[in-house]
Amino acid sequence: MDLTGRSAIITGASQGLGRAIAIEYVKAGANVLLIARDEKKLAKVADELKALALQGKGGIGIAAGGDVSKPEVCKAAVELAVKALPNLSILVNNAGIYGPMGRLEDVDWDDWVQAIEVNLYGPALMCKSIIPHFRKQKYGKIINLSGGGATAPLPGISAYAASKAAVVRLTETLAHELQDAKVDVNAIAPGPLNTRLLDEVIKAGPNRVGKDFYQKSLKQREEGGVPLEKGAALATYLASAESDGISGRLFSAVWDDWPRLAQNREALAKSDIYTLRRITPEDRGQKWQCA
Repeated sequence: MDLTGRSAIITGASQGLGRAIAIEYVKAGANVLLIARDEKKLAKVADELKALALQGKGGIGIAAGGDVSKPEVCKAAVELAVKALPNLSILVNNAGIYGPMGRLEDVDWDDWVQAIEVNLYGPALMCKSIIPHFRKQKYGKIINLSGGGATAPLPGISAYAASKAAVVRLTETLAHELQDAKVDVNAIAPGPLNTRLLDEVIKAGPNRVGKDFYQKSLKQREEGGVPLEKGAALATYLASAESDGISGRLFSAVWDDWPRLAQNREALAKSDIYTLRRITPEDRGQKWQCA
């Protein structure tokens, strides 16, 4: 999974999975531009990456603080990356928040909308800003972070669940729109991670996120969750030439045999494997008749 000579923009890179992806990218030889709202934390990560680069493990790390739900921030970040980094060919949309926790009728509407703006508008705006560049060079990799909220109901965290499901469909749609430009667009489900989002769930308590999800979160904290490196490794694979032509899919970093995807590239392209689709009665062996 060599990324030598490639450059990437990574959003939400000041901590957690975004930081882990940035580190893996630099180790694989990439140059990176990091975006996050917390500029102090972001600067520390940039320093870490520069230290790695000095060890001969990759390129440079540039920090650009900002909120990706703002069009002007996304446009400026892409313009900076195009000017400052060679061969900008990778975008990782990792920035995300849980948003308000509780039943829809009880949560603050402005907070609910903000979660949609960060989790859905952010990736869409970053894509909108960088796609013209990718089209011009006839190559690119877009990697969107999804999660458990995309594939199953998530009571008490509805803004997060709705936005992550929307990100998967955005991923599939852009994959079709960009097929002629040789731009691959995929989504990643990194698994249950022990990050600040888990801390927020536990702090919210069982009355707001539900008893079952709260207990599951406590167990996850005790057992350690999925290592960040698993999601970072999948993000590196999807940014590499090894995954060229694989597009429009949602991959689990934990459950899917993604290191061998290239062996089944043609069969995958002709199927709906690793996508979100409607299930009919016939799919489950039922023969229901309409009145």
